[in-house]
Amino acid sequence: VQLQAYGGGLVQAGGSLRLSCAVSGFTREDYAIGWFRLAPGKEREWVSCLSSSDGYTEHADSVRGRFRGSSDNAKNTVYLQMNSLKPEDTGVYYCAAVAWIGTGCAVRSYEYEYWGQGTLVTVSS
Repeated sequence: VQLQAYGGGLVQAGGSLRLSCAVSGFTREDYAIGWFRLAPGKEREWVSCLSSSDGYTEHADSVRGRFRGSSDNAKNTVYLQMNSLKPEDTGVYYCAAVAWIGTGCAVRSYEYEYWGQGTLVTVSS
């Protein structure tokens, strides 16, 4: 299983970015994709998750209403639309995957089995 996250960059506060996570090699149709971020001096933080089976999404309180997860199953790609970005959103964003059956989606990093490389998001004030 391989995951490739891309779409990061430098943006001014209040701007938007869309991150993509291309998923390949998953033999199961049902999986959860999580987005996490790591900022300097901080612990890794869960941001969002999505269930491939029904498109269910969940977002951390710090980003709810500004970020939105979605997927294009035909392209095996999951997206994280980030709007109204703030300097505190700066960090390296990672996508992760795990086979998932059931309701909801995984929100803890230890629940995920596969991780992609990160993509850097920098929000300037």
